[in-house]
Amino acid sequence: MARPRKSAKSKHGKRRIKKRSMILSPHNYVLISVGVLAIIIGYAVMRLENEVDGFLSLYVAPLLILGGYLEIIFAILWRGSIDTDNNSRSAG
Repeated sequence: MARPRKSAKSKHGKRRIKKRSMILSPHNYVLISVGVLAIIIGYAVMRLENEVDGFLSLYVAPLLILGGYLEIIFAILWRGSIDTDNNSRSAG
């Protein structure tokens, strides 16, 4: 004997639609924009000095660019705290 298949419908005959939330929060987008801005500033500093052996183009600009890329990686991986009840409990 074959078992009857279960349908994807709920008790009332309507399908439930799951509410999707955004993967990244607005705070993540702010952090990503800070990282992109650091990368742009790093390349601008490298171009402004216009010397191969200069201090800014050898030390400062690469650190700004690397910091920008690390900031973007951090912003993508960062998640805020999910538990919001702790904030309301600390007030009382």
